[in-house]
Amino acid sequence: MEPAFLFKGILIGFSIAAPVGPIGVLCINRTLAKGRLAGFISGLGAATADGIYGCIAGFGLTFISQFLVDQENWLRLIGGVFLLFLGIKTFLAKTTGVANPGTENGLFRAYLSTFFLTLTNPLTILSFVAIFAGMGIVNSDGNYISAIMLVLGVFIGSMLWWTLLSSGASFFQKKINADGMAWINKISGLIITGFGVVALSGIL
Repeated sequence: MEPAFLFKGILIGFSIAAPVGPIGVLCINRTLAKGRLAGFISGLGAATADGIYGCIAGFGLTFISQFLVDQENWLRLIGGVFLLFLGIKTFLAKTTGVANPGTENGLFRAYLSTFFLTLTNPLTILSFVAIFAGMGIVNSDGNYISAIMLVLGVFIGSMLWWTLLSSGASFFQKKINADGMAWINKISGLIITGFGVVALSGIL
């Protein structure tokens, strides 16, 4: 049965990662500005967070998921403020029109930012808990091999989406000049800032 759990996990990970949101906008923007590796690393951060939430739901760690749900307002506040920061930073970013892959430190920051944003999105854990429970695949019988395969599938499915997204965005990278990239930064910044405002408005 383990291969079946792996396949289910891949479908779940892909379906949760695929909807367009602030992480998707960041991934596309970074791919266009800094190259496919920067976009891929950004996606890797989100996939790692998805894997962690998959562990919580897949292993039936209800006390952790309940704690995260109880702290929904704080998570929204932290994530919303961070989105505002990233949105303004992206809006004001300067570009030369030439992709700059960045340093290892820059790639690490790209990874951490998407990892942090995904973890502070309370809808992510709620989505995993609801999907796992609905499919009857929450681990409650000590079958840890199945749970591990499920979580591995979630990570693979999420990473598959981010790989496709960054690869697709990189196709247009060389077709964009400095002026075009400046407009993309402004539009991306406004969209990300908008997501931050929406996140913060959910607290009120």
